[in-house]
Amino acid sequence: MKIVCLLGSPRKEGNSASVVARLAQKAQALGAEVETIYLNGLSYRGCQACYACKNGSEVCVLKDDLAPVLEAVRTADALVLASPVYYGDVSAQLKACIDRSFCFLKPEYYARPDCSRLEPGKGLAMILIQGHPDEQSFADIYERYNFFFTWYGYRPGHLLRGIGISERSDVTKRDYLMEGADRIAEQLVAGQ
Repeated sequence: MKIVCLLGSPRKEGNSASVVARLAQKAQALGAEVETIYLNGLSYRGCQACYACKNGSEVCVLKDDLAPVLEAVRTADALVLASPVYYGDVSAQLKACIDRSFCFLKPEYYARPDCSRLEPGKGLAMILIQGHPDEQSFADIYERYNFFFTWYGYRPGHLLRGIGISERSDVTKRDYLMEGADRIAEQLVAGQ
């Protein structure tokens, strides 16, 4: 079992990274191999809309630091997307990475049932930490991305949200987040 965790925060040891660290620790204790990737430390561009991945290439043709990340995601059994909420969405770092995952879709993906180049049945989790205290605010982020990842063949994902958290290290004081990270690790390792 291999789990890839993508950290979308510009802060390497920010709140979302702290939750992922707990998830990774639990998953490793359960026997999983975990690779955590700090996206802000990489040099890459977003999707260039070149459509090379729909016209002859089965991978993104951009040669930058995101190429091995996309390969790691392709071969992983489960994916964890972690991000602070910025302007009602995931961070720009994570969004650019997600946009590049367009290469996982086959040509004419919108008109075919076998639209993904990925093996079906991979696990998915999303960890979102927001400063805004209203639970209804930005509640649509997960559903939007889960919709696209089901195109790739991922199982319905797991969501863990931290609400009203803006100070550094606030997540470590929130038992529900640490317990939620443990629970998601157990579910991913169990293939749920």
